[in-house]
Amino acid sequence: MPDLLAHLAGLHARYQRLTEQLGDPGIIGGPGYQGVVKEQARLTRLMRPYEALLKAQADGRAAEQLLADPDMREMAREELEGSRVLETRLLDEIKGTLVSADATGSRDAILEIRAGTGGDEAALFAGDLARMYTQWCQKHGLKVEVLSLSEGEKGGFKEVFFNVHGDGAFALLRYESGGHRVQRVPETEAQGRVHTSAATVAVMPEAEEADVTIRGDDLEISTFRAGGAGGQNVNKTDSAVRIVHKPSGLTVYCADDRSQIKNKARAMAVLRSRLLKLKEDEEHAKYAAQRRNQIGTGDRSERIRTYNFPQNRVTDHRIGLTLYSLPAVMEGNIDPILQALQRAAFEEKLAELTGGPLPLRRTQASDDE
Repeated sequence: MPDLLAHLAGLHARYQRLTEQLGDPGIIGGPGYQGVVKEQARLTRLMRPYEALLKAQADGRAAEQLLADPDMREMAREELEGSRVLETRLLDEIKGTLVSADATGSRDAILEIRAGTGGDEAALFAGDLARMYTQWCQKHGLKVEVLSLSEGEKGGFKEVFFNVHGDGAFALLRYESGGHRVQRVPETEAQGRVHTSAATVAVMPEAEEADVTIRGDDLEISTFRAGGAGGQNVNKTDSAVRIVHKPSGLTVYCADDRSQIKNKARAMAVLRSRLLKLKEDEEHAKYAAQRRNQIGTGDRSERIRTYNFPQNRVTDHRIGLTLYSLPAVMEGNIDPILQALQRAAFEEKLAELTGGPLPLRRTQASDDE
């Protein structure tokens, strides 16, 4: 705690200097002005609860001094208890904000789910994950928009892209990226044997045009008629759009809207976010080479979680967390997992900021987990 408070005090001093700079007419419109505006705005989210924490601590100290007065003791105890409850709540808010207080934490998110190994069962599992995340988003007041999807032959999805709208959507979901594994008896399994299938999840901040540079001649754009039931307008016009980004090899396809213009805009939004994630992964890889075993590399092939239906168990392998409430998890009740991941990320972030030892984490899952 002392390390955290000392770090916050340093950030507060920085925030005050930036605020003073913004009040200086001499820098307005200058070369560094926009940088000052962005950093001050980013710190504002953290400094509001921190300043409230300072006030709560001051109120608590004042209440402690009144405990010696018999006439004021009862009131002082109530005020002291209230200030301590408020301090705990504000510290939790600060920790969550500190972890997500980067330039992309407050953005909307692009959520991508793809079926992996396991054939039809993998597609069904990808569908289950899509439903799980959709229900969780609804419970948290986040709006989910389908950008593109490809259905499996027996249900579920081969792949699906969502745009998740809401304050801090990316910060809330960012730790879900990775390989998700399911162990259960498929409906088509006559012998009752447990099968293992997989799906991958990628959570990307919705990119702005300024985040990545996309040259027109780097794109190969194709339009064609979308597949589906005959007779629908979506199949009578060349509304489907496929965009290939030649330098990276990324391909994005969108055919969900009847408008070619809207499909192209959606495809470009996904492409920008995937390019931004590629850039962030490259920067993260450079950092990871200098640091140690971290929470995870962000590699989508990394197995991060197992959903074991016969044992009613879900295990997040990065932090060694196991819950025996799988049906509730699949209904979107994933807050216990997300909160534990946020706490682990906070510990690592604080260790990074203060120079302390990084906590040891598990990064691999054995086959029997």
